[in-house]
Amino acid sequence: MDIASFFILIVFSIPIYGLLIWQYIEPEEIFLWGRRWMYEEEPEPSEELIEYYKKTAIIGIVFMTIVIIISFIKLLL
Repeated sequence: MDIASFFILIVFSIPIYGLLIWQYIEPEEIFLWGRRWMYEEEPEPSEELIEYYKKTAIIGIVFMTIVIIISFIKLLL
C-alpha cells in the first residue's frame, strides 16, 4: 500500500465515521433518515431497535479503526 492509497482510505473513512458516530448518538434520526416519507406520523422505534443501531455503530467504528490501523502498519512495512 502506498501513501496515496492510505490517504484515499482516510478521506473516504471520515464521512463513514461521521455517519457511524451520528448513528450511535441519534439512532432514532438514523432510523428515519430516508424513510420519513413512508409514515404519516412519526413512528416510535422500539428499545431493541435503538440498541441494535447503537451496537452496529460501535461494531462499524471498531471495524473501520482496525482496517485503518492495519493499513497504516502495511504502509510502514
